[in-house]
Amino acid sequence: MDNRKGVAVHHVKGSSLAGILVFICLGCVLLAFIGPCVSGPSRSSRTVQRDVYNVQVAQLDPAADGLDLQAVGQLVKDAKDGEDLERMINTADINNIDLNSDGNVDYIKVEEYGAGDNRGFSLYTEFEAGEEQEIATIDIAKDETEEYEIEIHGNQHVYGQNHYYRSRFGVGDAILLGWLFSSHRPYYSPWGYGSYPGHYRNYAHVPTGSYRSRVGSRASGSGFTSASSSSVANKAVSPKSTANSSKIKAPLKNPTASQRSFQAQSTSRAAGRGGFGRRTSTSPRLSSSSSVRRSSSSRSSGRTGGK
Repeated sequence: MDNRKGVAVHHVKGSSLAGILVFICLGCVLLAFIGPCVSGPSRSSRTVQRDVYNVQVAQLDPAADGLDLQAVGQLVKDAKDGEDLERMINTADINNIDLNSDGNVDYIKVEEYGAGDNRGFSLYTEFEAGEEQEIATIDIAKDETEEYEIEIHGNQHVYGQNHYYRSRFGVGDAILLGWLFSSHRPYYSPWGYGSYPGHYRNYAHVPTGSYRSRVGSRASGSGFTSASSSSVANKAVSPKSTANSSKIKAPLKNPTASQRSFQAQSTSRAAGRGGFGRRTSTSPRLSSSSSVRRSSSSRSSGRTGGK
């Protein structure tokens, strides 16, 4: 009888001890949750989490990087007439011009000009309705030996001063030359903004590095070499020589005053909107000159820029 009582007492004491241990464990868990609220946050956790908007303005590709003029020289050898030249220029491996930086390549138009022994083509684009910009000219002069001096000149505002590529062709070196100096109806591109030939398909602008990789073989095999001055005498004047749009966003090498003003305003507006950036969620140190901080407690409905 006494033994049974001892066992019972031992069982009761064991159960009480187990209950106490469970109570202690629950207390520790609860303390872990409410402890920070009682004692306050540590110094390292006092920084309020913020949505950080980086508004560093995107580095746009220079307009001059969108059309390799040395590669265009190869097309002078391959094209049969002005219309064919325009078709060849507007292919993904030659044209990568995006003047309004909307992510799409601008269609380049070709217009023939000149008379007699001095002829040429203007390469220009109407990237928005009524906004024309000459990109380059191809000047061709025939001499008394029936040879042709061909000079491709990048527009000074797009490419900078004295940006030339030149070559010299014989009579039978290019079908285009026979057509150009024969009796024919001068070619003027009938296309304009939003109106393109049936074979043309709009395509996206690619980074400069990718463009150079795909156009490199055409450029190196064209036979055109760079020069810092013109060698064509009595060249005809391009009808688009004064076509300099003031609404170009892509960087220019030598912009006009109006082009420079527009680009400065566009950059300022983009930065003011928080544009051309990306949003990250963190609590870091930021450079006040390149970023804007917005507290997560202030209606986190800010817009991130970009196209």
